[in-house]
Amino acid sequence: MTDEHSFTVQSNSIGQRILIIGNSCSGKSTLGSQLATSLNVPFVELDALNWEPNWVGLNDTDPDELIRRIQKATVGDAWVVAGSYAQFSQQVFWPRLETIVWLDLPLYQLVWRMLNRSWHRWRTNELLWGTNYEKFWPQLMVWRKEDSLLWWIVTQYQPKRQKMLAYHVDPRWSHIRFIRLCSSDEIKEFAHSVAQATPTKS
Repeated sequence: MTDEHSFTVQSNSIGQRILIIGNSCSGKSTLGSQLATSLNVPFVELDALNWEPNWVGLNDTDPDELIRRIQKATVGDAWVVAGSYAQFSQQVFWPRLETIVWLDLPLYQLVWRMLNRSWHRWRTNELLWGTNYEKFWPQLMVWRKEDSLLWWIVTQYQPKRQKMLAYHVDPRWSHIRFIRLCSSDEIKEFAHSVAQATPTKS
């Protein structure tokens, strides 16, 4: 994979159909929202489409409904999507994708972000996607795999990276431009460059 370390981009160089992908707590939603604002296109958060009240995931309980929601959200010609759900997104919109931005942050940084984010969400009682509240202490209980985000981040770190590398050489996705960002500074610089390169609409 060719790393993209030059972030001076033209306004149309990343296209109008973009996917932000990466491990949990890598900043997918934050960057996705920023790019969507800069490009003046809809922002789609796959977690918001998937999670029902009480942390019931449609990916497990009603895959057909999740596919319908993703299809409806990406029916247009321009959007920024944040999230993976590869089993579903690959069949719905990957054939139309122009760019994948991979947030490949170090594991220690993901863990630190998870601790901070979960603590903040728990202390502020933040409502997520209009359906659920996050608990803090269960996230740390790695012996309870189904409840622990810490366990998920650590155990999925290498498998997710291997999948991304495999996607890049998969001939099915040869039409997609892959951009790999490996630090918080690179992510900020990339977002700033896109914002600067995009003409302001009056």
